[in-house]
Parts: sequence; C-alpha cells; structure tokens
Amino acid sequence: MEARGRSVEEIFEDFKSRRAGIIKALTLDVEDFYRQCDPEKENLCLYGLLNEKWEVNLPVEEVPPELPEPVLGINFARDGMQEKDWLSLVAVHSDTWLLSLAFYFGARFGFDKADRKRLFNMINELPTVFEVVTGANTTKKQVKEKSSVSNNSGSKSKSSSKARAPETQSRQPKALQSKDEDEELEEQEDDEHGDALCGACGDNYGADEFWICCDICEKWFHGKCVKITPARAEHIKQYKCPSCSNKRAR
Repeated sequence: MEARGRSVEEIFEDFKSRRAGIIKALTLDVEDFYRQCDPEKENLCLYGLLNEKWEVNLPVEEVPPELPEPVLGINFARDGMQEKDWLSLVAVHSDTWLLSLAFYFGARFGFDKADRKRLFNMINELPTVFEVVTGANTTKKQVKEKSSVSNNSGSKSKSSSKARAPETQSRQPKALQSKDEDEELEEQEDDEHGDALCGACGDNYGADEFWICCDICEKWFHGKCVKITPARAEHIKQYKCPSCSNKRAR
C-alpha cells in the first residue's frame, strides 16, 4: 500500500519531537537512562518517540527494518567510559539517527531538491543533541558572563523582562540609572544571551523568559523546563540541575 505523502513541516515536527525525547534522556533523565542501559543485557538502542519521550529497547527483528535504526549496543560501553564521554557518544549517534530518519522520510515521500534543502535548513537551525548535552557551542564570552553572574547573585538566574534577574539589578541602584542606561543594559544582556541554549530542551534564549544556571555544570535552563520560578530562585543559594542532582558516585 502506498504511503500517504507528508510535508516538509510534518517531517520537521517528527524530527523535533524525537529529538526532544532523546535530549530528555541525556540531560534531565540521565539517572533512569543510565540504569536502563545495563551492559549485561543484549544490544540496546535509544529511541526518541513522537510524544517527546524516549525508550531504551532492543532493535526490531525484521530485516531490513521498516525505519532506520539507532546505533546498537550503547549499553556495552556504559561502564567502560567516563559518564560524560559515554553520554556524548550516545548523543553523536543520536544526531546521526535523527538525520537519517528525517531524510529517509524525505526520500520515501518524494521530496525534491528544494524540499530536501528546506528540511535540512530547518533542522540545521537547531543545535545538535551533542551540542546540547556537552555545551560544545558555548562561547568564551558566555562562560565569562556566567562567572560575572555568579559573583553578583547567589542563584545565577536571568530574564529579559522588566523585572530582570538579580545580577542585572545589582550592578547599580535603580534610582541612579537613567532610562538610556536601562535600555543599554537590556540590549547588552540580549546580545550576551542570544546564543545561549537550554540544557533541557535545547532551545535558544528568548525575550521575557526566566532562566537559571546550574552551579555545578554551568549549563543554563529555562525555569519552566526545570520547574524553578523566579521567586523560588531567590531562595536558592546553590542551584543544581536535575542531571547533577541525580548523579551517583561511579
């Protein structure tokens, strides 16, 4: 039976949903993911699902499979590497799988050169899973900015709204700041954070969003992704993201 045609936008939504599930496995749900990848079990794969969830499972039995498969045997390397190196390895292979799956659908549904290029460009606008997991795209400027935030605020948080995070407000008493200085600070903050990526969902920093930085791994997170509100952040002396909080002694 011939498959129903699908649009570039539909394939991209498929890609984003599966990608979101994999990122959760490798960032927020590391403890559970680590536990499921038991080296004593058979070849296991990490699957990103359409509901933005993930699962560790055996490969399908039919040969060839209906869809491209994730890399086999991620569990075998779990105890032979540093955890961060193992997660990075899984992330790289997951990027490969997501791309192969997207372009498998592109071929299956008869995308022409223009459609394939548009699909790739849409995908390429997002950071890779590897970049989200390792913070590989963090610039020196962002690292310096995070250090400055650490000195000015007990909990490293940020927001581009009027009620900005403590580090911006503590630079100078509000009454002494002119309107022009306020606008300049906002512009500088937007420029500094424009390339920042959430360690949970991988999306960019945007206007009117509250963010918080982990004091351990120094990754930034949307407050909503880690269930931290600005009010709660005010009372946190040292914030640990879910991944750092769940890490066990290896």
